Amino acid sequence: MKLRVLGCSGGIGGRHLRTTSFLVDHDILLDAGSGVAELSVGELAAIDHVFLTHAHLDHVLALPLMIDAVADRRNQALVVHALPDVIAALRQHVFNWSIWPDFSCLPNAEQPRLRFEPIMPGATVCLGERRITALPVDHTVPAVAYCLDSGAASLVFSGDTGPCAAFWQAVNRVPNLRYLLIECAFSDQEMELAKVSRHLCPQLLAEGLRSLDQACDIFITHLKPGEIERTMLEIERSLGEFSPGMLQNNQLFTF
Repeated sequence: MKLRVLGCSGGIGGRHLRTTSFLVDHDILLDAGSGVAELSVGELAAIDHVFLTHAHLDHVLALPLMIDAVADRRNQALVVHALPDVIAALRQHVFNWSIWPDFSCLPNAEQPRLRFEPIMPGATVCLGERRITALPVDHTVPAVAYCLDSGAASLVFSGDTGPCAAFWQAVNRVPNLRYLLIECAFSDQEMELAKVSRHLCPQLLAEGLRSLDQACDIFITHLKPGEIERTMLEIERSLGEFSPGMLQNNQLFTF
């Protein structure tokens, strides 16, 4: 499997700051933040599956635009995999005919452009030999992480989460873990805000990583614009033993 980073920022504010979205192989999208705009119309039309971690805007904002952009180029529905609560939020607040048309019944209910498939923590979706498993996290809204398993190796993406023992326990059960993409949205100076909003800061992330009992390459994602340098300096101090890298746009992982 190959994962291409389309966006990995915790916000916008510059040419290269795109919110969370990853292209897996050519046909899977992992979250649908503003990074989706990096893809051509042809690349968008090739995507058959979208896996959403949660319903916050920075992770879903490109989904309605993407469906509209390629509706006339596809002969099958785009399948969106997400928690039932995430699907309910999208139906109520986005695909509601007020904010955006409901593509789950366009052009008609028998041949829609969009189809929702609920997924629960622990469940696995098999696409050929590729296995995508939802993992538990702790965020302010219902959310999951994902483990992508090619059969040869696995990559785990945390999505948005605060401290969560169940997440680290699930990661420790991945037998062929190669990469961990883990959020760190705030600096230690804003630890209280991180706790309230159920995100991580370097000290909280360090506590979680020390429960990780297998070696893997670690990359930091979801850094806030304007706080990147400070947070990465704190990460070097708190997490130097783990040698984490900073995730970058257009970075490519093969596993």
